[in-house]
Amino acid sequence: MNRGRHRGVEARPRVLRGEHGWWFLGPGGVARLKDGHLTPDLTLRPAAERSLRERGLFDLPAYRTYSLTVLTSTNCNLGCAYCFQNVEQDTSGANRPPRIGYSRLTSGTITSVLEFAARRMAEGGMSGLGVMLFGGEPLLNPRGCRELLARAADYGLCWASMTSNGTLLTPALARQLSDLGLRDVQVTFDGDRDEHDAIRVRRTGGGTFDDIVRNMAAVTEATPLRWGLRVNVSHHNHEGIDDLVERLGAALDPSRCAIYFARVGDVGIGYGNDLEFSGDMAASFIRWQRRALELGFSVPRPRTIDPCQACSYADGKYGAVVNADGTLSSCWETAGKPGYQVGTVRDGYLPRERTEGKWISCEEFYEYAEDLSALTRFQDTVDAALLDYLSATGRLGK
Repeated sequence: MNRGRHRGVEARPRVLRGEHGWWFLGPGGVARLKDGHLTPDLTLRPAAERSLRERGLFDLPAYRTYSLTVLTSTNCNLGCAYCFQNVEQDTSGANRPPRIGYSRLTSGTITSVLEFAARRMAEGGMSGLGVMLFGGEPLLNPRGCRELLARAADYGLCWASMTSNGTLLTPALARQLSDLGLRDVQVTFDGDRDEHDAIRVRRTGGGTFDDIVRNMAAVTEATPLRWGLRVNVSHHNHEGIDDLVERLGAALDPSRCAIYFARVGDVGIGYGNDLEFSGDMAASFIRWQRRALELGFSVPRPRTIDPCQACSYADGKYGAVVNADGTLSSCWETAGKPGYQVGTVRDGYLPRERTEGKWISCEEFYEYAEDLSALTRFQDTVDAALLDYLSATGRLGK
């Protein structure tokens, strides 16, 4: 088996200019290169590529765990204007943008979801199951979350994660989910308190920042759960993110948190982000990452453009995204969106000729007004600086 390729899909290594030479990022790891390892057009010379391949840096690890993302509820108690599950903006100026259709995970659908996953695992030769609890807001259906994890144990559950807005997560519920296998929760912040409370707003009105931080601190005391902190960056909030990093560092346990910063993209619902992929923006990202590391947060390593288990393979062989009603979508960004269903857990995936135009990968979904080359330059600059800093501070090998 060619471990760098799955059914015609492969990872795309990257070469980045660092402070002292070059960085090679492959699916199997990171290496430092010298000028002599590259041609004038910045491709690897044959001897350098051969050496990297022999070290396994081109190898994409074989999938052993089936990746299953399940929406437990398509409802959400927040009314964020940029959400990809909105179908349009709230033209009234309130905080209730129209959303994808309502559905809620039930016991019967859980049976169909797990039986579907078992079939796919058997076909792919995988013995483990990984579950992502997703929504909407998954905790609007806590019973569905608990039942799915409890029953997934009989299907080889290896890990479980959740993407939540954090407003409904209590210590008691977190303990129940942790005991059932939940290991980490991703929570989003939209700038420091004032900016966040103007953007990440309840559909009934009112900000959420203090409630989220308070819930996270209480859950950290009560459980071993870890946190993934996504910080959305836009022209509305970028000036407050330095203060946000300091505030989170003081309020939370940074040793239990990974933090990453992401520019909010346009998902075709009329939400604009005027922040450009500029050198100044790259410098801000670099500063935020370094300060987060100094405070004890972990920052995800730069990656290759790896295949996604759910959406990079047109037959869903290695992973699936399931709406709460049991319909299948190619990726979590399109789950529940009208016209993007590619099958059901009862009947399996539709023939490929019937999913033409419906099979969307996560990297295709977000669109930027800027030239793609500007995005590439920005990301390469930020990632090279992070690798330089990790190396200089002795963190790269950890």
